[in-house]
Amino acid sequence: MTRADTLLRLPEVLAIIPVSRATWYEGIKTGRFPAQVKIGPRIAAWRRSDIDRLLASLHGRGA
Repeated sequence: MTRADTLLRLPEVLAIIPVSRATWYEGIKTGRFPAQVKIGPRIAAWRRSDIDRLLASLHGRGA
């Protein structure tokens, strides 16, 4: 598995994108942030490639 294909759990995502859990989930609901991938009945993760794309788009807007 390459770095771009790795899965990140929520604490790892929030360490990269410093927002609250509530803000993160609201961003998913509105389409601002990427949706999670279900890896179990109660386990979700995010693709590293999706987070990298989000970072690139945020830096592109000067955020």
